Amino acid sequence: MSNKKAYVLIQTETGKAETVAKALRGKPGIVSADIVTGPHDVILVIQGADTDAIAKIVVNQIQAVHGVHRTITYMALSED
Repeated sequence: MSNKKAYVLIQTETGKAETVAKALRGKPGIVSADIVTGPHDVILVIQGADTDAIAKIVVNQIQAVHGVHRTITYMALSED
């Protein structure tokens, strides 16, 4: 079974984008964490075995980070 991939767009508290990105880099399931411009502050690429694993990464690892205000998750439909 191949891993599922998702993109997570994060709005952070003011001035917390770099802190949030650094806190998330290297955590299990998080492939990349980039600070971006626009209405969101950080975009992640995450991978998990299935949609339940993706949900657990979002809730338990991403939303638990101090400075994360809101997340939006987009599941990738294509598999690499």
